[in-house]
Amino acid sequence: MSTATPAGKTTATPTDDRKRAKAKKSMAIKVAIIAIVTLAIYFLPVPEGVDPRGMHMTAIFVGTILGLILQPLPTASVALIGLAVAMITGTMNVKDEALQGFSSSSIWLIVAAFFIADGFLITGLGRRIALIFVRMLGKSSLGLSYGMAITDLILAPATPSNTARAGGVVYPIIKSLATVNDSHPESDESRKRLGSYLSLTSVQVNTITSAMFVTAMAGNPIAVGFASDAGVEISWGTWAIAALVPGLVALVTMPWVMSKVYAPTVKKTPEAPSQAAQQLHEMGKMSSKEIIMLVTFLLLLVLWISGSALGVDATAAAFVGIAILLCTKVLTWKDMAANSGAWSTLIFFSVLVGMATHLNDLGVIGWIGDTAAAAVGGFSWPLALLILGLVYFYVHYFFASNTAQIVAMYAVFLGTAIAAGAPAILAALVLGFIGNLIGGLTHYASGPAGVIYGSGYVTTSEWFRVGFIASVVNIIIWGVVGTAWWMVLGYV
Repeated sequence: MSTATPAGKTTATPTDDRKRAKAKKSMAIKVAIIAIVTLAIYFLPVPEGVDPRGMHMTAIFVGTILGLILQPLPTASVALIGLAVAMITGTMNVKDEALQGFSSSSIWLIVAAFFIADGFLITGLGRRIALIFVRMLGKSSLGLSYGMAITDLILAPATPSNTARAGGVVYPIIKSLATVNDSHPESDESRKRLGSYLSLTSVQVNTITSAMFVTAMAGNPIAVGFASDAGVEISWGTWAIAALVPGLVALVTMPWVMSKVYAPTVKKTPEAPSQAAQQLHEMGKMSSKEIIMLVTFLLLLVLWISGSALGVDATAAAFVGIAILLCTKVLTWKDMAANSGAWSTLIFFSVLVGMATHLNDLGVIGWIGDTAAAAVGGFSWPLALLILGLVYFYVHYFFASNTAQIVAMYAVFLGTAIAAGAPAILAALVLGFIGNLIGGLTHYASGPAGVIYGSGYVTTSEWFRVGFIASVVNIIIWGVVGTAWWMVLGYV
């Protein structure tokens, strides 16, 4: 609160001063923690087989990741500070090492897909798709959740920002449906009518759709890049086919499971289809820009799926899609320039991938992998992969971003699994899928989780309880059904 002066100016109240002081103290504590951890690692002895700069790079990398977790500054700012420290200390030279991440085709695929996703939002095609499925399946709360799940699945291949998909397309529809059914976050009785169930289910569904396509979550192409560094090549089609059966089974199962463990009090929603039909009527026929967006999206799917056979790189295909949208004015440069998320992602990922690549070049990743492999060396590779997978899944309680965990841990865990004897392609895919399924574990686990938690429909205690149950369901489905499918594909 602040008070107005006679001159029309505002003066801070004691409450404002206390808040600012508390914020400064919190910032100071976070910075101190990051600095202490970074310096402690920086001066550790260099292990045998690791480049002398190895521990310095490890310290800066860990400090940067810790900064991403504690968030004393925005993500891109933290990454740039880490890069500056690496350059000024000589840990990364400017010419060959510091900026190498900015040339990664995987990162540019993510950036390109951000712009393609803009097309769904700007043209209204994403909203139209959601309303169509509400009209078809929306007579019950369970039907509504399946409608949202199908919408998410359709949009997923071209939406690397799972936050944009969940928050920009799906959640506004959920909010509207909840409001119409008198379900508001202000009271337990009201929010549990419908809003809580649809909201939390949408997050769990989002983790599954994100796991089904390389381009459905920003961290997936990074995982593919790390796998390639380890000698494992994963195409867009390889990932999608491997995820197809367990993903579809999980999508069918999860809304039903959520209806049992987190049941809404409103089971029937007979008005929803007519409301969706009315909104579709108000939208009118598909505009020319929507049609262009749809055709471009279908073309991209064809190129991504058959790219290896046609000799078309996934990133090249994405830029062809952008070119079409620009030429037809579905997108403008102004739209692209205004997408701060895409440009922040470019900076954030490029810096971290460059650091992670440098760690590998310096021998740090190999040393950590060998050390970890020794810890599970006495186990058979299936048991070793199971242990590594469970640790990789539940360590996410300590992370506030799927991508931060992928950058920090994917390469190490993959190297450890391969060293333990696991088939390389299987280990790379399993860890890749897990990197998405962890997104609903807590209310801070991912961007979509933050959107839904901020809505007020789900309490913290509910989230931890239901999030854990959902994680067990996903582990069982992807572990059992997935293993059977991967045996058919010859990966096991």
